[in-house]
Amino acid sequence: MIITQTPLRISFLGGGTDFLQFYREHGGCVLTTAIDKYVYCIVQKRFDEMIVVGYSKKEWVEKVDMLEHELVREAMKRTGVDRGVEITFLSDVPAAGTGLGSSSSVTVGVLNALYQYTGRAIEAERLAREACEIEIEILGKPIGVQDQYIAAYGGVDFIEFRKDGVVSVEPLGLPEELRADLESSMMIFFTGKTRKADVVLKEQKENIDKKNEVLSEMAQQARAGRRLLQNGKIAQLGKLLDEGWKLKKTLASKITDSEIDKMYAAAKKAGAFGGKISGAGGGGFMTLFVPTSKRDSVRRAMNGLREMPVGLAKDGSKVIFNINR
Repeated sequence: MIITQTPLRISFLGGGTDFLQFYREHGGCVLTTAIDKYVYCIVQKRFDEMIVVGYSKKEWVEKVDMLEHELVREAMKRTGVDRGVEITFLSDVPAAGTGLGSSSSVTVGVLNALYQYTGRAIEAERLAREACEIEIEILGKPIGVQDQYIAAYGGVDFIEFRKDGVVSVEPLGLPEELRADLESSMMIFFTGKTRKADVVLKEQKENIDKKNEVLSEMAQQARAGRRLLQNGKIAQLGKLLDEGWKLKKTLASKITDSEIDKMYAAAKKAGAFGGKISGAGGGGFMTLFVPTSKRDSVRRAMNGLREMPVGLAKDGSKVIFNINR
């Protein structure tokens, strides 16, 4: 039995510049962090030759190509595991439509588990790259490449997407005191709404050629955010997120709506420096940067929305249990 633990993420700045269509021409970058909420993938050998996959439903099939779970299907093909295995997923946060990068965490986590199952330990860069190939090249999902890399590497990172196609991950290596300040400044609320990311991202991808200037400015914000964070200027970072959210809302029509705008305005009025909706937008979780003295007033302003305490995760996808019998 193999169990992998793969973190979810919150992206601060630069989201949208990680689409290949944009960064291969202009270059892109994001400031992002893994959080201590995880997807767990359990892989266990079966006595029979069946393939069993358990998630929100349970599949029992005889051949890999019969699987409906396309991420698992393609990961099994990539790793050469084709029979006699049971794969189960558990998650700290309901996976669908929450904007925390769960699909890519699933892909990275199952790749890691299946490679370990076959006796191979694969480095983070390869896990991220192969997850991108599965999700974008094989399955044609309208997504960028940041989620796969932060899931594989973990930590608080500045990730650069170069014109030559190279993805460079720079762990910021924040001192413990600064990590604690960052954690204590973040408040995460569930908006009560979920959405299909593909719908939002498809429009965003189609708009890229018309939004090059906006995306280039968002990349510059990510670079500025890295400097602010490294210098411990958390309040200024929160205000920069506010500027980034204003730009992000222009990328596609469904990134926000009147209800989300009302929530965000209430949080700012109550004292939040700034924030954003995580992931594609349209629902899921709202990340806010809030001074300690204003946390209670922001909670009241969010009018009963469920708060999710989070910490920063240092590690990327890793094996936490491994018994070969």
